[in-house]
Amino acid sequence: MTLSSIAPSNSALSLVELAHQTRLNARILGTLPTAARNQALESIAQALEVATPEILAANQADCAAAKADGISGALFARLKLDETKLKGAIAGVRDVAKLPDPVGTVQLKRELDTGLVLQRITCPLGVLGVIFEARPDAVIQISSLAIKSGNGVILKGGREAIRSCEALVKAIRQGLEQAGIDSSVVQLLTTREETLELLKLDQYVDLIIPRGSNSFVQFVQDNTRIPVLGHADGICHLYIDRAADIAKAIAITVDAKTQYPAACNAIETLLVHQAIAPNFLLEVVNPLQVRNVELRGDARTLEILNIAPATEDDWATEYSDLILSIKVVSHLEAAIAHINTYGSRHTEAIVTEDPSTAATFMAQVDAAGVYHNCSTRFADGFRYGFGAEVGISTQKMPPRGPVGLEGLVTYKYQLEGTGHIVATYSGADAKPFTHQNLM
Repeated sequence: MTLSSIAPSNSALSLVELAHQTRLNARILGTLPTAARNQALESIAQALEVATPEILAANQADCAAAKADGISGALFARLKLDETKLKGAIAGVRDVAKLPDPVGTVQLKRELDTGLVLQRITCPLGVLGVIFEARPDAVIQISSLAIKSGNGVILKGGREAIRSCEALVKAIRQGLEQAGIDSSVVQLLTTREETLELLKLDQYVDLIIPRGSNSFVQFVQDNTRIPVLGHADGICHLYIDRAADIAKAIAITVDAKTQYPAACNAIETLLVHQAIAPNFLLEVVNPLQVRNVELRGDARTLEILNIAPATEDDWATEYSDLILSIKVVSHLEAAIAHINTYGSRHTEAIVTEDPSTAATFMAQVDAAGVYHNCSTRFADGFRYGFGAEVGISTQKMPPRGPVGLEGLVTYKYQLEGTGHIVATYSGADAKPFTHQNLM
């Protein structure tokens, strides 16, 4: 098994050797001063700008091949990387450079006794393994966050984006070398076999981040001993309460469904309180249908709208497309129960002018993001001010939601003494600890 052609000098390395090399150089990266890592990001941004024609040509070739293979509309939207999207991603690299350094932060400083001081200090995780489908711009986001946080990263993109990923990683590695940093801190794998082997590298890889379908994420979790961070489905809901402002509700519904339907934070189900359903549904149907949204409804919705019936499977489906299921509910509690039954703990939203209803919804809905009077499409690391994200986590343990720099560091305890021994603090004549916080 060999590294792809982006790094001919390493073409003889096995994946184990490659991962070992990444780990060694990531340790060096993690000790570099903030200014050096920021300069590396600027160098990467410049290299990507220079390589823009090559990157766009590679993506066009990927898109053409994907169309010939019959790729779905949702995946094609994620695969396409035009000049505007690429410029935005490059701007994101510079935005990450402007963020505070997450490495070396003192979280706790405590005197245990005179001359014996404990500190808890943030440090990089080590090496990330990121496996993703279609989205080549994820290469830029993930690499910039990894470098800023002092981590190495081994990337595995989908076969449909192979040319794009190779062109992007080639430019990123050139930028690293120009900044005086060993380019092995960013690696790219290109085959399914390498994916399987990557999942076995628990000696070298500290975190796996899968970005793909529910079945793919489950496969990753079932086939590795490495900790896994990520989300499977993005089944998001919007609940229109009886106290909703209809104009707000229509605008939010249209945005949450149609602004980018392939995104994991687009809504798949619209829940509407029965008291407002006749008026709201008759007003929202046209703005949705003129944007080519296919509507499906439960029995109570079909009494109001002439649309296709929804099935039980619809409530548990992430369409990633211009399809929206609608359900009329009797009360707030029914909406919350539906969301907690069928939702994927990603992002859920309510439209209401009743603060008490909003508070109940936001407290009782189980999701990484719970919104009031705004679109679910705000669930994004860039929009949160994280610069970018490596993914969105729907697990209960942190990090949760869009994962930026703070999710890519851990911490270590450092204890400084002057010859202290535990025996001094044991037994009948034990000396007491001072336990004095110094910050």
